[in-house]
Amino acid sequence: MERITEQISLYDHLEQMSFGEILDGINREDQKVALAVKEAQAQIEALVSAAFLRMQEGGRLFYIGAGTSGRLGVLDASECPPTFGVPPGMVVGIIAGGDHALRNPVEFAEDHTTQGWDDLQQYRANNQDFVVGISASGTAPYVVSALLACNAHGIATGCVTSNPGSPMAQAANLPVEVVVGPEFLTGSSRMKSGTAQKMILNMITTSLMIRLGRVKGNRMVDMQLSNQKLIERGTQMVMDATGVEEESAKALLIKMGSVRKAIESLGK
Repeated sequence: MERITEQISLYDHLEQMSFGEILDGINREDQKVALAVKEAQAQIEALVSAAFLRMQEGGRLFYIGAGTSGRLGVLDASECPPTFGVPPGMVVGIIAGGDHALRNPVEFAEDHTTQGWDDLQQYRANNQDFVVGISASGTAPYVVSALLACNAHGIATGCVTSNPGSPMAQAANLPVEVVVGPEFLTGSSRMKSGTAQKMILNMITTSLMIRLGRVKGNRMVDMQLSNQKLIERGTQMVMDATGVEEESAKALLIKMGSVRKAIESLGK
């Protein structure tokens, strides 16, 4: 199988470039990412539609990956509770090597062929859930074996990869194959592939949370009020929705604990 993620960069003699030339080349390549994601939009829609059917019945969304891919999955999952006010276990990110691997490389963690399923079972993943594998190359044994095990146990699966026809894409029920082409720095899939993954994960969780009722209009009415900036944002949202003045809106927001509850308490 030809790995697009391993193709030689379109640029050479990088060490001889000025900062301006390096940055220009990186930016030129990054501009291709959004277009590649657009090409995969139908696949993304199929994936979120399937995940939605399970989540609206109480199922969970799992991301599982290794290295950069795993870190991006954990990042997206960890941002759902503060952004949308959902329980921490509703969207779960799992990375090969465990939480230690978020900051430090764990040698050969992605090569394990049983640990992915074992890690999923720590959360008692079942056929009500939806599991998304993330791997730029689409070959990480940790992820591929986890998806195969999910299939064997009747758990629906999807994936995000940059290599069409990869083992992971073949294992997933609903693959998303986003072809970003060779990286500016040959093989460095934390660059364009990682950017594409971040964009797609944002699309997955944001669209799901909107359809699951966690957004009102275009506002994050269930966001956690975890700092002063968010209290100020929430106060403005209450003011906009109800017409009350700032001091009263802020007091009501703090009393009710969320923008949604504050607005609903006034019958709006």
